[in-house]
Amino acid sequence: MVTLKEIARECNVSATTVSNILNGKPKVSEETRIRVLDVVKKRGYQPNYIAQGLRNQKTKTIGIIAEDISQFSTPGMIESIMACCEEKGYRTIVQNLRLYARWKESWYNNEEAYRSVLEPALQELRSIKVDGVIYVAGHARIIHFFPEDFSMPVVLAYAYTNADWIPSVVIEEEKGGYDMMKYLLSMGHREIGIIGGRADNIHTQKRLLGIQKAMFEEQVPYNPGWVRYGAWDRKSGYEQAGPLVDAGVSAIFCMADRMAGGVYDYLEEHGLRAGEDISVTGFDNQDLSEYIRPALTTMSLPLSEIGHKAAEMLLERIGGEEKEAEEEAAEERTAEIKIPCSIVLRNSVKRKQP
Repeated sequence: MVTLKEIARECNVSATTVSNILNGKPKVSEETRIRVLDVVKKRGYQPNYIAQGLRNQKTKTIGIIAEDISQFSTPGMIESIMACCEEKGYRTIVQNLRLYARWKESWYNNEEAYRSVLEPALQELRSIKVDGVIYVAGHARIIHFFPEDFSMPVVLAYAYTNADWIPSVVIEEEKGGYDMMKYLLSMGHREIGIIGGRADNIHTQKRLLGIQKAMFEEQVPYNPGWVRYGAWDRKSGYEQAGPLVDAGVSAIFCMADRMAGGVYDYLEEHGLRAGEDISVTGFDNQDLSEYIRPALTTMSLPLSEIGHKAAEMLLERIGGEEKEAEEEAAEERTAEIKIPCSIVLRNSVKRKQP
């Protein structure tokens, strides 16, 4: 098995230089870094993380706990977490709890089932002595499992917490709802139907707050009867479109692109044209939003940015490099970082004539 010293000798640098490059430390020229990493790859060198951990009490390993990688939002966050960690010389280990695959949404109210898969995952990460954990939620919700005496740093991605010692990185949901409603209002629409997820869902609640704020600013009455709730899927969009069309709305704001797809289905089935007879918007910017016709105006989620920021925050806590004052460190540890969405304008909204 090739050793670090052999890599250093082949690259004509010191073993310390090779170690610094592998650990993502600065003060090494880009040319040297590329040359060393190329030799490391060609020779198949694998750092002995356990031995390193015994020496410096760190394994340069980050644990990622994903509620379910089948959720559309999860892969992008995990990829950016892994890329950020790799850039800083950390490896990652992913634990996929498969919560939605196992129990769909029934696990939300089944703490025993939830713990039955979460606790073994945490135990395995402890056993290999990871330096920290990033918890990646499938949908935004409040995570309350991690106790205050948990033995390693934790950062939440796409989730909230009531624990003041755990930072979280989330979507700026309210602003997303506000911006999309502002756009529809700017296009002359006043009778606007809304299809959200479950009424008790954080995504739904926060986006509705933004919607209400935008309507209040434009002095447009908010009609609770024009707010429908579903299950984030195409079927829900189809089922909830009918009552809104019957109510005479000129636009339908869907809180998920898949729901918008269901609205398209309903309109086509009833001889109406999306983007002409009734304007439609989505949320998420999933692939289908670009390929259905007309292409769907939607809101793009900052999933990559959330993952990258969560990784940065965790690595800063592990390294302890970012704070000079203890008070500032405490303030940052309790942070809830909100990252804004961005509107993607396509062809599904038509200006309404007065």
